[in-house]
Amino acid sequence: MTDIADVLLVHGGTPLEGEIRVRGAKNLVPKAMVAALLGSGPSRLRNVPDIRDVRVVRGLLQLHGVTVQSGEEPGELVLDPTHVESANVADIDAHAGSSRIPILFCGPLLHRLGHAFIPGLGGCDIGGRPIDFHFDVLRQFGATIEKRADGQYLEAPQRLRGCKIRLPYPSVGSTEQVLLTAVLAEGVTELSNAAVEPEIEDLICVLQKMGAIISMDTDRTIRITGVDKLGGYTHRALPDRLEAASWASAALATEGNIYVRGAQQRSMMTFLNTFRRVGGAFEVDDHGIRFWHPGGPLNAIALETDVHPGFQTDWQQPLVVALTQASGLSIVHETVYESRLGFTSALNQMGAHIQLYRECLGGSACRFGQRNFLHSAVVSGPTKLQGSDLVIPDLRGGFSYLIAALAAQGTSRVHGIDLINRGYENFLEKLEGLGAHIELPSAVPAAS
Repeated sequence: MTDIADVLLVHGGTPLEGEIRVRGAKNLVPKAMVAALLGSGPSRLRNVPDIRDVRVVRGLLQLHGVTVQSGEEPGELVLDPTHVESANVADIDAHAGSSRIPILFCGPLLHRLGHAFIPGLGGCDIGGRPIDFHFDVLRQFGATIEKRADGQYLEAPQRLRGCKIRLPYPSVGSTEQVLLTAVLAEGVTELSNAAVEPEIEDLICVLQKMGAIISMDTDRTIRITGVDKLGGYTHRALPDRLEAASWASAALATEGNIYVRGAQQRSMMTFLNTFRRVGGAFEVDDHGIRFWHPGGPLNAIALETDVHPGFQTDWQQPLVVALTQASGLSIVHETVYESRLGFTSALNQMGAHIQLYRECLGGSACRFGQRNFLHSAVVSGPTKLQGSDLVIPDLRGGFSYLIAALAAQGTSRVHGIDLINRGYENFLEKLEGLGAHIELPSAVPAAS
């Protein structure tokens, strides 16, 4: 039975207008918090959003003896790992079930304690994110891994050693695992075909502030020279470019006008080019970016997701909602997560015309092309969307459903909104501030 507090009524058809603020990136902040485990002294992290992933990592750090306190300014955390200790397995499992980030605790805990325990992992169901590669990497560093009924138990009988690793795909999580493990490993680690997202670069900046020696080459090769000791850091997290793009797509789909304070042009250049091709307008200033629908028809486009500096997969789902309002046929080729287009069935239920295909459409062949995955979409528009009952499937798909409900005529009942708290800070307050007509059913008078 659905928790009534986890349902949102959305009365659509009103443009979103006003200003919201994005803080530190969901894909950086929790990882920077984990990095604090590696230090011999306290770290200070600023621009931290109040999202569930941050609360999960905070709880896990505290279970391992790290003191986490609020700093002097809003959104600041002070993390002191001086007294790191083993945590109770049941407590770890209770905290970690809703997140995949605990896998990144392995390297730091092996360095600090000589052992680590990783329970079963959660996260969004958008396609394969195998953790086996994480364990393979840790074995190459010298860790031993024992599979148990309640998870994986890891040990480092001696100091971990640097090694040469080539990723089969530029995975962000795998790159983070290598970085967090290699910085205190003996010798040099060479990681080729690494992810180079802005959040990866920001994590490298954090580690460098702690005393790490890390270089990035132009061919996606990262070299890490292990050091004997790391200190704390003081760092302001880069803004969340993925959340900023979600609000931009909401402005476009609802024919609105949203100023996203904190959004930065440099990390969003690929998105901004695509936003402009579709027909959206934007204006950059020193404090953020304003996004709006300039009137007139939107343009259908061909779009292919890719690792950075390509079009990010997390930008795809919100923008697809806007593409349902574009004139003509848009082609979307998803090359990062094989199941990420599954959310479109609910859009069709609302009146969109989206057809999924197993072939690689509109671009080059990708690794999903011969594997029977529905990973390409043809979006025919414009179509009028109608309010509907929606069940949120994952973080970005969930926010996309909110955008669709806001753009639709009539009322939608959106189930599972708590999932959006994983990556969108105070999103209900932000929607209300932009003029959205939303309400929680518990606040709705019962029918007589």
